[in-house]
Amino acid sequence: MKTYCVGLFAFSLFLAAASLLAHAQSSVPYIGCPGDGQTGPYVAAKGSPKPVSLPSAMADQLAWYEYNGDAGHFGTLGPRGWNCFVTIGSNGWTLYIAPEMLDSTKLLEHKDWRGFNGPAIQLSVSDGGTSGRFEVAKVVARVFPAHRDYARKIIAEGFGPASDYPFGPFPSDHLTYKGRNLVEFITPAHRNGLGTMSLLLPSDQPITGFALLSIGPGIDTELLHLSFRLPPSLSQLGAPLIQQAEAGASSEFSERE
Repeated sequence: MKTYCVGLFAFSLFLAAASLLAHAQSSVPYIGCPGDGQTGPYVAAKGSPKPVSLPSAMADQLAWYEYNGDAGHFGTLGPRGWNCFVTIGSNGWTLYIAPEMLDSTKLLEHKDWRGFNGPAIQLSVSDGGTSGRFEVAKVVARVFPAHRDYARKIIAEGFGPASDYPFGPFPSDHLTYKGRNLVEFITPAHRNGLGTMSLLLPSDQPITGFALLSIGPGIDTELLHLSFRLPPSLSQLGAPLIQQAEAGASSEFSERE
């Protein structure tokens, strides 16, 4: 079974806080995230406050949420006072951050729970060398036309109908391409889109995020997918969330020409 802790995305996300600040102005609390997965439950780790290159008024509203355990270490910024939980499987890993309580019953078993109707952050890496390739192919088909041959290859495996992999963007999504392999998006309220290719359900607030593809000869294809919905009172935190997560993807896996 592949170990995700040594994956490039996971390593770069661990360094994302440092990349945000060449000259630290403030710091944010470190929040260790528990989790669960194929090898059993994970205990939340302890850590030191993280420096951030942000105005103190903004930093005071944020925390650094991180998993640090046997499966590796990765994290991201999120609103202070929220809860976090990590799931790790053969297909990749996902970090969830939300005001509501999070545990394995909710996120892995889905008992009497369909997904997030309210504010939440979901940061995922899908590994194209495992069963995560199906999720990668679905996003590639939607928003990465330069790599549609990858999606066609996965469709040709015959593990599901071709209709599971629609080509072309969601009609309502607002897309901003930052390169062949990186697209930022806004999925409007009450619509399905890249934002709802997650456990975030359509609601009366939009979902913001990005999809970043790491693909090239001789490497495992990986997809980094961030989706978040913040309450209107915290909308100003959206920019540093995206900035931090994109900064976590270093030159080794950003644009691969």
